[in-house]
Amino acid sequence: MSPAAGTTTEKTTAPRPAGVAESARAPSPASAPAAASPPAVRRAPAWTTAARAARRLPSLLVKGATTSAAIVALLLLWETAPRLGLVDRTFLPPFNEVARAWWGLAADGQLADNARASLVRSFSGFGLAVALAVPLGLLIGWYRPVADLLGPLLEVFRNTAALALLPVFVLLLGIGETSKISIVVYACTWPILLNTISAVRNVDPTLLKLAKSMNLSAPRLFQKVILPASVPVMFTGIRLAGAVSILVLVAAEMIGAKAGLGYLINASQYNFAIPQMYAGIITISAIGVVFNQFLVAVERRLSSWRVPTGG
Repeated sequence: MSPAAGTTTEKTTAPRPAGVAESARAPSPASAPAAASPPAVRRAPAWTTAARAARRLPSLLVKGATTSAAIVALLLLWETAPRLGLVDRTFLPPFNEVARAWWGLAADGQLADNARASLVRSFSGFGLAVALAVPLGLLIGWYRPVADLLGPLLEVFRNTAALALLPVFVLLLGIGETSKISIVVYACTWPILLNTISAVRNVDPTLLKLAKSMNLSAPRLFQKVILPASVPVMFTGIRLAGAVSILVLVAAEMIGAKAGLGYLINASQYNFAIPQMYAGIITISAIGVVFNQFLVAVERRLSSWRVPTGG
């Protein structure tokens, strides 16, 4: 073989650099989609989720026991005190007798009918109070002329107890549903109104300056800054109003009502059906707790943008 031929053979068989070979090599059709496909999402196995739930179970049980310890202690004291003669069981029967009376009222439909009548009145008055007090509180808190105009009138009525005006409502509106719903509206308006005014006036000035620097219009300023920042304090008043709506209504139903939990308690007292009376009181407490938890859930939903204090 001649030297020229050997040189030609060496040139053709010499390996190319790795970088040149990789860049010059065209991807095959089979490998192109695999390179372009996104990485697969790895899901945790089912046993991992079950293990996490099992690890959290003791802490949940401890938390539940701690939360319910005071209630269990109260029920035990309620059950044992009349039986041991610490209190007169005629006026405070044991808890199991009250529970049997509650079950009897629930079985014959009396409890459901009276609770339904009270809830319709209470929620109607509460809803009207929210619809009236929140916009009015926003106006008074944001616009100084409106506050100067309505301030003295609000100071007069906010210091007048709702139950003190109950005879006035009955005289003007009668003993029907209108007077009962109206007294609930009056009682619920003040916690919502005062907390809304305080919430608007205490909005962080830095947020307002930043919003104004972005040339936001007044409606957008209310929507994006004032309302979100006012939700926590505003809902404090709404939760107070939720409790007030039930308490005031019970007092109103004791005068001239023919249905409702207040009527049930009052009638049981007159008939000396003490277990039924306590059953009505327990029902009112349970409704108040459930309603408050519902408002707490709504508040968390509307305040989900906030960063928790601990993190």
